[in-house]
Amino acid sequence: MARIERIRNIGIIAHIDAGKTTVSERFLHHSGRIHRVGEVHDGQAQMDWMPEERERGITITAAATTLEWRQHEIHLIDTPGHVDFTIEVERSLRVLDGAVVVFCGVGGVEPQSETVWRQADKFHVPRLAFVNKLDRPGADFAAVVDEIRTRLAAPAVAVQLPIGAGESFAGVIDLLRMEAVTLSGELGGVDERGPIPAELAGAAETARARLIEALAEADDAIAEAYVEERQPALEQLTHALRRGCIARRVVPVLCGAALRNKGMRILLDAVVDCLPSPADLPPVSGIDPREPAAIRERPASDGAPLAALAFKVAMDEGRKVVFLRVFSGIVEPGLSVYNPRAGQSERIARLFVVHADRRERIERAGAGSIVVASGLKLATTGDTLCPESEPILLERIEATEPVISIAIEARSTEAKKRLDFALAKMADEDPTFRVREDAETGQTVISGMGELHLEIVVDRMRREYGVEAAVGKPQVVYRETVAIAAEGSARFERELKEATLYGEVTCRVTPRERGAGVTVRSELPAATAVRPAVLAAALDGLREGAQCGPEGFPMDDVEATLLAVGFREEAQPEVGVKVAAGEAFRRAVAAASPLRLEPIMSVEVVVPEEYVGAVIGELQQRRAQIHKLTSRGELRIAEARVPLRLMFGYSTGLRSLTKGRASFTMEFRAFDSLESPGG
Repeated sequence: MARIERIRNIGIIAHIDAGKTTVSERFLHHSGRIHRVGEVHDGQAQMDWMPEERERGITITAAATTLEWRQHEIHLIDTPGHVDFTIEVERSLRVLDGAVVVFCGVGGVEPQSETVWRQADKFHVPRLAFVNKLDRPGADFAAVVDEIRTRLAAPAVAVQLPIGAGESFAGVIDLLRMEAVTLSGELGGVDERGPIPAELAGAAETARARLIEALAEADDAIAEAYVEERQPALEQLTHALRRGCIARRVVPVLCGAALRNKGMRILLDAVVDCLPSPADLPPVSGIDPREPAAIRERPASDGAPLAALAFKVAMDEGRKVVFLRVFSGIVEPGLSVYNPRAGQSERIARLFVVHADRRERIERAGAGSIVVASGLKLATTGDTLCPESEPILLERIEATEPVISIAIEARSTEAKKRLDFALAKMADEDPTFRVREDAETGQTVISGMGELHLEIVVDRMRREYGVEAAVGKPQVVYRETVAIAAEGSARFERELKEATLYGEVTCRVTPRERGAGVTVRSELPAATAVRPAVLAAALDGLREGAQCGPEGFPMDDVEATLLAVGFREEAQPEVGVKVAAGEAFRRAVAAASPLRLEPIMSVEVVVPEEYVGAVIGELQQRRAQIHKLTSRGELRIAEARVPLRLMFGYSTGLRSLTKGRASFTMEFRAFDSLESPGG
């Protein structure tokens, strides 16, 4: 087990097809972790181990591995780029200390690039940027760096310049050492360093000055040298770059061509030199479940009490295993760990490190480790594991709500049992996948993040669980909200054989901005004397009321305020008040001009100039709002917002309209009203 200063927990994140998995495969080969490089396009990539991944040439599930480079232990997670599997990126970034963000040298900052960047911002993850595919026609390193600065508002600074572009891409200029590096494309080759070509000397000097200026804003020693107009020493620059990257005041940008194996060793060096170890980051913090107002911290030390986060659940040959990030303390087989959410302890049976779908048993893991544990039957995604004597509750991982559903039906009673079992197992693994029984039809309805997401679920159900089922057409998942504020009152009174129930409630519902969710609060007059249990019952009644709007869909973007409560102590007030609150909420909603909300998608279409008019016209027929039309080389990019229900079949239509020359990406933006898509 490496010293904590020599550990790097990193993720590879990017837009789909930017080259994440190819970068991961090259890392594994250079480190000696694998001896034969598998290619994504051949369906042989080590990190894309699922049959569905190899068939489609995409990453579906985040795959973890461990490799060594320069006496450092690198725990690496290769994440999906497709928006349907964004939970894999979200939960990976929650437990990582650093990330390599891969950009296509031709496509630049693409829609999912923005999504993963925002996710990394959310968890304060230091980043390196790698501009890939510089060997392709139309690649433009400077334009991509500029896009990272402008579209992502990132403090990006080039630490390299490319030598050549497209077919002539041959190497990079190292702006720290002011050397030209000829990049060997051979897997076992050696990169050669030498003087900068005369024709690139001016550009290199300008870029280096820009690098020093950026570091001066983030580091006092460089600022002093900058003011005194003297060149900082190499050691000062490398230390400043590391400090600036860890503090997220600088994003170093490197470049290369992963498929041709150009720039991979330098990128691995940058992972070690620039991204943080667990010891470089502040202690992880959480609340004490016994005293929710008390904040507890755990330093990244084996000697501290255990704090581990379960960030992923998977099924391995039918058995549940849990991926853990150990923030502090030690885990080992046989250890009893406490789960504050479940309020129970359970014992770790076995412990493993993983390489994609292969596992290696270990007997101990300390702070900074990413491991897999078996035997944890209670743990779900986002759960904290700690000692019962010193509990801590870390921030959970929030899953995005599903936007699309399909009905699925087993072909026999026996198949129905296997279907229910398979769906329950997959729901355990994936927090964005939901299963429910339709109360009216009795059908099983599954919900997810997109057509591809549900297609993969059905495919896995057949392959892994041997379940064949009839699948219906995709249906959009809706929400409801209110357009205006309104009040509602209700009284509940019932005489039972053994007791009387009574309660009355008045509440107000108020619309909130899109994406704000549902909140419930009390505004009872100070003179109202209500026991905490009765108040809690009234608020619970409002929450339950919000689970189903007038049309039967969950409520969203609503604030429910408790205004008055009436009860009789002898008439089971908790029950009466809770029922009355639910009815008062429904009446308030009915008076508040309820609206149906639908999923609105952000769509980006990349299209040759000659087809722009036809593509825009077709989008407008789908009620799209065109927000921007820009250029990227010889291509035009249309950015629009469109209701999801009108995007079914768009892929086929776009191919037909443009003779296969256009492409599009789509991601969920928000639930919004039919009258104002995109809001």
